[in-house]
Amino acid sequence: MKFGSGVSAGAAATAVPPLDAAPAASAEGQTRAAVVRLLLESGPVTAGEIGERLGLSAAGVRRHLDALIDAGDAVANPAAAWQHNGRGRPAKRFQLTAAGRAKLNHAYDDLASAAMRQLREIGGDDAVRTFARRRIDAILGDLTIGAADEDLPAAVGQVAEALTRAGYAASTQKVGGSAGFLQGVQICQHHCPVSHVAAEFPELCEAEQEAFAAVLGTHVQRLATIANGDCACTTHVPLQTSSPDSSPETSPLHGSPVPVPSPHRMSNE
Repeated sequence: MKFGSGVSAGAAATAVPPLDAAPAASAEGQTRAAVVRLLLESGPVTAGEIGERLGLSAAGVRRHLDALIDAGDAVANPAAAWQHNGRGRPAKRFQLTAAGRAKLNHAYDDLASAAMRQLREIGGDDAVRTFARRRIDAILGDLTIGAADEDLPAAVGQVAEALTRAGYAASTQKVGGSAGFLQGVQICQHHCPVSHVAAEFPELCEAEQEAFAAVLGTHVQRLATIANGDCACTTHVPLQTSSPDSSPETSPLHGSPVPVPSPHRMSNE
């Protein structure tokens, strides 16, 4: 079966409605996915081998490989001497990059979830909680801050940096009162590499909150999580407030200024 994305001769003679572009794009995506799967399972492979396995023309193979290379998802390497047969220049062999493999993480999510289920079955809920806490403790490393209020914004920034190094794309945001007094700082995690697993095992999120409190030496409040369907994982680290009815105002403190859930949610928690 040929996966080519071209239009047949009969179809070319007929005007094609613009809406037909959607099925064409879908077929193109399916073919690209087939190329990626082949690179994952059989790479490094030559363009010719890809064409033979998937029934693609040479031009079709080149188009998909060029797109993957431009996106940083695949790389072409010279063939080893023992892989070269006959005369002429050895054919390049293509394989996925680390970035390309990372985009296929859903299979690893399934594996991780299965492993967590087995852990719970063997060791119970305590085993899951212990694993979750050890995981976040390893991410935060040797951070033992426990700072005074005036030092907490910088301390929260250190936590955000540790999370970012672990793939959480974290930033911090000040939450201030109308009188100019700092009410708190929010840790905003704009990505969660384990969100699919955490949706089934909230112990991962709970362990993060506990670890933040232990490292910062103060109570913290989790306002939102990606695993629960929110756009970011948001944790509030409270400081002294100017007055009980101060209206909060927010401004970025550390990291990229990506929009986060409104701090007004604090009044409802």
